[in-house]
Amino acid sequence: MARAALKDAKQDAARDRVSALSLPGGASWAAEVRQAALGRIEAMGLPHRRDEYWKFTDPATLTQPEAPAAALFDPRETPMFDAVDRLKIVFVDGVFDPDASDDLAMEGVEIERLAEATQKDIHWAKDLYGTLEARGHDPVERPLAAFNTAFATDGVVIRATGRASKPINLVYLHKSERSDAVLHHLVKIEEGGDLTLLESGPAAARFSKGLEVDIADRSAFHHVRIQGRDHERRAVTGYFARLGTESTFKSFTMTVNGVLTRNEMVVELTGDDAIAHVAGAALGDGKDFHHDDTVFVTHDAVNCESRQVFKKVLRNGATGVFQGKILVKPDAQKTDGYQISQSLLLDEDAQFLAKPELEIYADDVACSHGSTSGAIDEDALFYLRARGVSQAEAQNLLTIAFLAEALEEIEDERLADDLRARLTEWLERRIR
Repeated sequence: MARAALKDAKQDAARDRVSALSLPGGASWAAEVRQAALGRIEAMGLPHRRDEYWKFTDPATLTQPEAPAAALFDPRETPMFDAVDRLKIVFVDGVFDPDASDDLAMEGVEIERLAEATQKDIHWAKDLYGTLEARGHDPVERPLAAFNTAFATDGVVIRATGRASKPINLVYLHKSERSDAVLHHLVKIEEGGDLTLLESGPAAARFSKGLEVDIADRSAFHHVRIQGRDHERRAVTGYFARLGTESTFKSFTMTVNGVLTRNEMVVELTGDDAIAHVAGAALGDGKDFHHDDTVFVTHDAVNCESRQVFKKVLRNGATGVFQGKILVKPDAQKTDGYQISQSLLLDEDAQFLAKPELEIYADDVACSHGSTSGAIDEDALFYLRARGVSQAEAQNLLTIAFLAEALEEIEDERLADDLRARLTEWLERRIR
């Protein structure tokens, strides 16, 4: 397809997608942000399989006007993070559920719904909403993130003015087979603030989610996200983070089941001595499973550290994708950048597609990347079998060991232990 024809096809797809939609109302500043995002969509069009960063993932079902149906799935499990003392905020098919949610008041944190914040003429969200998303299109266009900014109907806006007394858990429930939810969250961590955000649940038949996180100097943001467990759900997420001096950003995502998941993460280290860790683990079973992590980390300050650690366990025709880039700008001396992406293929039908990249313009750096695919270690499997461990149990033990490096990126050991226990349960059920 010629370049001009590709652009026309993308813009046609954008017109088809937005023609039946209306921008949500709100204060003048919110209307301007949404209109600007819509302008970006109209100029870029929606993603196409011929786009460089979509060549491994077909975006058609994410961009078509109607959401494909997704059958409801009941895992018959206790809710994620149920044993954690947390503030719970619930959305059902993208709609806030006040009855199922906790009181939004909490020491050290201000919490509002996006639908309420965007109605106010004066609000701190004015300086953040759409700002990091708009910056994130250079050098790679991210039209589905712009779509999210333009059409998000709700979400939460969170400002941490100190150390949050407990984590905030965003719970996404899926109860309609045709739901098409669009949520956008804003998080602002003031200097010296510290916040942990938990996310869990399948959310909708098709789910678009945006998150913009602005982390001030000497503050910290910790994030643990569990995507699942509906077999037929589709999700696209665009997360954008900006780090100040001596700040910390750590994010971990676990994905189980789902037809299509595309997680984009764009991180800017703009203050000296900042630390950004992005990690993920995915378990995929079946030819309908397709999971794509696309990460872009920019070092634009001195003596910063970034880590990207992604592990995928795939079988029965499942597909995993990793596209990760570290960009080191000229003045970002003493950068420490690490990137690893690995897959464990449990049969010959599964596949892992990877595109690791380094782009470095500073000379005093330590950057590395690696990507591997392989099968279960036969020697380790034989060792366990020889000691009376069954084939299935041995495979599960080796799978947990393979995922360990990604799970170690979770700073809160209580959360990490909870996830390890869940993984063991899921694997015992044969990643169904």
